Amino acid sequence: MIRSVKALFLAASLGCSLSQVSFAQAQPKATPTLDSKSDAYYHFAMGRLYAEMGQADNSRTEISKAITNYEQALVLAPNEDVIFEELSDLYIAVGRLQDAIDKADEMLKQNPNNVGARKMLAHVYMQSIKGRNGLNEEALKKAQEQYQKIVAIDPKDADSWVMLGRVDGYLHNTPDAEKAFNTALGIDPSNEDALVASAELYGQMGDSKKAEEKLKQAVEKNANPRTLLSLAQTEEDLNNYKAAADALKHAMELGADEDQVAPELAKALMYSNQVDEALKLYQQLAAANPRNPEYQLHLSEIYLTQGDTAKARAAIDLAKSAAGTDVRVRYAEVPLLQAEGKIDQAIAAMKSILDDTARKTYSGDEAKNREIFLERLARLYGDSNKTAEQVDTLRQIATIDPSAGASVEVTIIDAYRKAKDLTKARAEADTALNKYPKELAVIAAHSSVLADQGKVDEAVKELRGASKTPDIKIELQAAQVYETAKRYPDMGKALDSAEKLAKSNEEKADIYFMRGAMYEHEKKLDESEAAFRKVLEVSPDNPGALNYLGYMLADRNEKLDEAYNMVKKALDADPTNGAYMDSLAWVYYRQGKLPEAEQLLIRALEKVKDPTVHDHLGDVYAKEGKTPEAVAQWQASIKEYKDGNTADVEASEMAKVTQKLQNAQAQLAKHDK
Repeated sequence: MIRSVKALFLAASLGCSLSQVSFAQAQPKATPTLDSKSDAYYHFAMGRLYAEMGQADNSRTEISKAITNYEQALVLAPNEDVIFEELSDLYIAVGRLQDAIDKADEMLKQNPNNVGARKMLAHVYMQSIKGRNGLNEEALKKAQEQYQKIVAIDPKDADSWVMLGRVDGYLHNTPDAEKAFNTALGIDPSNEDALVASAELYGQMGDSKKAEEKLKQAVEKNANPRTLLSLAQTEEDLNNYKAAADALKHAMELGADEDQVAPELAKALMYSNQVDEALKLYQQLAAANPRNPEYQLHLSEIYLTQGDTAKARAAIDLAKSAAGTDVRVRYAEVPLLQAEGKIDQAIAAMKSILDDTARKTYSGDEAKNREIFLERLARLYGDSNKTAEQVDTLRQIATIDPSAGASVEVTIIDAYRKAKDLTKARAEADTALNKYPKELAVIAAHSSVLADQGKVDEAVKELRGASKTPDIKIELQAAQVYETAKRYPDMGKALDSAEKLAKSNEEKADIYFMRGAMYEHEKKLDESEAAFRKVLEVSPDNPGALNYLGYMLADRNEKLDEAYNMVKKALDADPTNGAYMDSLAWVYYRQGKLPEAEQLLIRALEKVKDPTVHDHLGDVYAKEGKTPEAVAQWQASIKEYKDGNTADVEASEMAKVTQKLQNAQAQLAKHDK
């Protein structure tokens, strides 16, 4: 009830000093003897005193005395907003909303431009906007009407513009709401309520970038837990988890509730790859809340990224003991089973979850969860080379979400291509193209199958026929088709065309990256290095470019310290990426750090089945004098080359592995003799 700042404002406007304020509240006069301003203040002070007493003792008598004194103060000072505000608060507190409306209407009959009375009405209507079935639109429109009249009378009232914007937002008048908030910010650029409210509006509109911009301004003007927590949420919406973590840390420093913020901070740290900090915080949270399975699940996830399946298993078991058969726990165990090499058990676990959550119809959240479960099962089947089961599972996604039909078709086409079943891939691609003739992703998938069949020119013609105007996405896809066919001069021309259409740094980075890969395939290593350095000029944290260039330098046995820093940065950004693990292991190999290389390559093979990784581990074993182990890895490498997509196989690389294998086998044979 007490608003000390506004009370001082009232005292100043009525000609009273601070000492008079204290005296009037402590020792109310028996009879007013001052002029009308002093009398108004006297009744205002008495109204506040009786209101506090009445609310403390739940006394109707004291409440009535308070209302009487506030009303007498209004008679003497009819334009003082603070009197209206405290009177309306009192009416609302004791549930006498109609009395508040009647008093405001009475004052408006005397003076339609009485801003305080209109604010009182608006305030009361805002208390009535929550109905049984959602927002009370009638009350909102009445509040809107009052705020519109208030800003018409006083166009410089920033706070009322903010309230008008909020009401317009509730009524889904988004353009008017945006205009109101911007007007408030034009009057008072540092108005925190306007900045936060406009950020909330942009968030609802799906424009998280504008929401971020407004909240950053609010934090710059006045950093406090409220604005920092809102900023953290917006950064999470943008997947800027590092910025979210920074905002949450700042909020805690300024006194935000640690119990509320710590779990969000731990999540932001984990998703921004600040794994050590996240692990420490989750360990603290789990110790303080041993029956909370959520923390154990996150611990398991972190341990998995670190390759520590034993600790991940222990965390999952603790989550099981706390949550029993909770679906979240069962789902979290699936990647652990996969990491433990128990792929059949992982598949069985996912099928069990799908069986137990099956329904005739699904709500929105249930449908989303089922899609996630089906996608996971499809990936498991794909990793197990069970293409038929993978395709059947993918088709179920389209029945749950028909809008995903085109993307499902593309995934099925890719599954058949991976299985080297080009007959089924082509049949699926033809069907998808007939069904989704304007979907660029489908056209691209169809063209990829044509390229696999050696119909490269037909594939590019089909791509470029998909748009009447030059399109950067089409040119990049054409470049990929030419890359598959190893037609690098044509690939270069497509990239040149794409570069002329590029506008954003992201688009330029994609072009420079593909050009770097093209030069590397052509063995133009200096040009390739220059292209990848151009990627890093426009996208310094690009993990793909950091990894590719770092690996190239290590492969050439050059600038190994720089190579290490690049690949380490890429792996820190994506700690479970097997290709990045392989690259860092190759740097270690070049530096003579064989134990580190061996350990990392073994972890990489848990993530990917790749001929190069097997080849590298064979090289490490050979250098360590473990010839039988080296032979086994080179044999696995050749098998992966033969089982993979022949279009991706570099004959010279396979020949090198074959030669190393033959030399090692000859060495073993000689030793046996």
